[in-house]
Amino acid sequence: MAAFEISPPDLRELVGAWLAEDIGRGDVTTTSVVPSDVEGRARIEAREPCVVAGVTAAALCFELTSSRFERVLEFKEVVGDGDRAAAGDVIARIEGPLAPILTAERTALNLLARLCGVATMTRTYVDAVDGTGARIVDTRKTTPGLRSLQKHAVVVGGGSNHRFGLDDGILIKDNHLAAAGGVSEALRRARANAPHGLRIEVEVSSLQELEESLEEGAEAILLDNMTPDRVSEAVRIAAGRALLEVSGGINLDTVRSYAMTGVDLISVGALTHSAPSIDLALELEE
Repeated sequence: MAAFEISPPDLRELVGAWLAEDIGRGDVTTTSVVPSDVEGRARIEAREPCVVAGVTAAALCFELTSSRFERVLEFKEVVGDGDRAAAGDVIARIEGPLAPILTAERTALNLLARLCGVATMTRTYVDAVDGTGARIVDTRKTTPGLRSLQKHAVVVGGGSNHRFGLDDGILIKDNHLAAAGGVSEALRRARANAPHGLRIEVEVSSLQELEESLEEGAEAILLDNMTPDRVSEAVRIAAGRALLEVSGGINLDTVRSYAMTGVDLISVGALTHSAPSIDLALELEE
């Protein structure tokens, strides 16, 4: 499974749009209160322990905003993506004109806090299954516009990426099965019509559907909403003939019991749709 990275031009375009949403026709508070020639220093610090992610996006917020003011500031990364930060640790320092620092503050913190949250939750799940051989993977349950960055945060948190989008692989889910008339017919259609080179995965909710998928030669099988005992039985039945993924209702209390069954992948939508933002702050320095 590949790690999906956003290209620098695409990231600039996204950050530019997010800044435009916040700044609008101009930061009237800052331009009214802070003279354009005043310079200073600021720091971004963590107010709770976290795994850091999104530093590049945060730096770009300040870079693009300073160019809007026709000024230049310096962003210094102190803690990089994938590193742990304790409460009180400085993640980055910014030095230069204060006006663009204050104007970019909220957008930069919003991005950084959200992505640190994803990376931190991912690391918690990864640590919970340590030593089992199972991998924690994300899903497409991402925030529109943030998918590339959220999937990057999953990777720096120690997880792996599932499909980036619908064009990256065939995953036949329950509604596809209903539309096709069952597992066997859906797999036959997928094999006949799939673009060359794409792996075919099918979601099953019973051991009977698992056996049917194996008979049809499915390369990967998603075990949906099964108990750990049922997953253990599925692993025994599959006997290595297909990659096995488990999903549905998995949380930190249950994830290790699923990992101990011998499955290959555990997909957790909560990594991106339910990770709480990390408490961060930007503070001006003397």
